[in-house]
Amino acid sequence: MVAAAACVVALVVLVVVLGVLTPPRPSSIATDRLGPDSGEEVAQYLDRARASLAEPESGDPRWALVSLAPETTARQAYTLADGVRVSQVLFRVPLDRVQTPLIVVDVAGEESVLRAPAVAADRSQGSTGEWDRQAQIDAVSATRLAQDCACVVGLTVRGDLDRLRALAGTPGVRAVEALPPDAVFGRFAVNPLLPEQTQTAAPGPDDGEVPAQ
Repeated sequence: MVAAAACVVALVVLVVVLGVLTPPRPSSIATDRLGPDSGEEVAQYLDRARASLAEPESGDPRWALVSLAPETTARQAYTLADGVRVSQVLFRVPLDRVQTPLIVVDVAGEESVLRAPAVAADRSQGSTGEWDRQAQIDAVSATRLAQDCACVVGLTVRGDLDRLRALAGTPGVRAVEALPPDAVFGRFAVNPLLPEQTQTAAPGPDDGEVPAQ
């Protein structure tokens, strides 16, 4: 009985010692998203995005979200990036007073960026019910994406602060928001500032008629 109790005490002490010697690793970044918060004032977000680029250059590359205005084609977006590494293309088909989904396509290089509209078109097809509103929206979105529409609203890129600051000053770029250099790809979400969001980052009306394809 005494031996068993002694073993339990020894085990507890061992666990405590191991916990002290190998403490939990802190999270590498303080945020898990890029882009405005829901309902955030656009002016506030733009200030926050600029502040993310304001620290002294360290030379370390960073992940960043580029929000575009107006929407562009995939080729135009790649050209606009001007050599900064593009890792994701963010699509959203603009329809008047109709909410369409954001589609994020991972890319690696120019060819995959140019193929991204076709990938996004395939992902848009999935709703059920021929006359269902969402199915109609998805069908129109898929058709327009397959036609390489001007539907790119943002990019996820990677570059050092100097290049990101230069990108932020490029015509057609509305905002560039960067994460700390230790951020890990795949561990943060992206939600671009949409071209039609001028006052607050909030969904627009969804009472319009879905156009024919």
